Amino acid sequence: MKLKPPMTMMNFFIKSEGTWFSQHTVHHFDSPQNQSGKSNLIVKVLTKDDPKVIEVCEWQKVNPALATGGASLNWQDNLDNHEPNPNNADIIVDIPNSTTGRTGKFFYNRGYAEGIPVVGRYHFANDGVLTIDTEYEDNQGQERCWFLTDDFRVRVSTLRIMNGVNLITYCSERRCITRKQLEEIVQKNAAKSLGNTVDSELMKYKH
Repeated sequence: MKLKPPMTMMNFFIKSEGTWFSQHTVHHFDSPQNQSGKSNLIVKVLTKDDPKVIEVCEWQKVNPALATGGASLNWQDNLDNHEPNPNNADIIVDIPNSTTGRTGKFFYNRGYAEGIPVVGRYHFANDGVLTIDTEYEDNQGQERCWFLTDDFRVRVSTLRIMNGVNLITYCSERRCITRKQLEEIVQKNAAKSLGNTVDSELMKYKH
C-alpha cells in the first residue's frame, strides 16, 4: 500500500499519535564528539476546544477560534514503564494561514532551544515533507520531518546561532506497539493456532 503523507498539521498530529521509539544523534560543531541517545516520544492529539489549546492561545494573545487543534508531546526514558506526567507535556497549537492548511503557524508553550513560549512557521512540500522554522531570541531552528512508512519517520533539525550553525540533530522514530495491540495479536494467533489444531484433528477422521 502506497504511503499517503499528511499535508496539514492536524493530519500530521493524527498520523503521529501514539508512542514512538526515537534514536537520535547530535553533532555539535564546536565539539569533536557527537552525542546519541534513545527515548520514547508520546504524542496525543488535542481538539480545538481542549483547555490546554485554549490556554496556549491566551498566552500568545491569539483568538482560540483560529486554532484547528493541537498535540501534546511527552518524552521519557526508553526503559521507563510509567506513564509520564501529562502536566509536563509540551503543547503545540496549530494556526493554519491558508485554505489548504499546508502552511501556517504553530504556538509552542515551551521552545526546544530556550524553554520559553515561541511561535514557529511551517509548510508542507508537495512530497509531504514538513518544514518548521522557529526563531528564538538568540538563535534560529529549522526542523524537517517526513514519514517513510505509516510507522517509521525521520526528523532532521539544525540550530543556528548568530555566527553560524551550532548543531545538527538526526532522529529516526519507529512507532511502538501498544499493550492492547499486543494482546489482540496474541489472542488472534492463539485462535489461529487452535483453529489449525481442530482442522488437523478433523483431517484424521476423513482418512
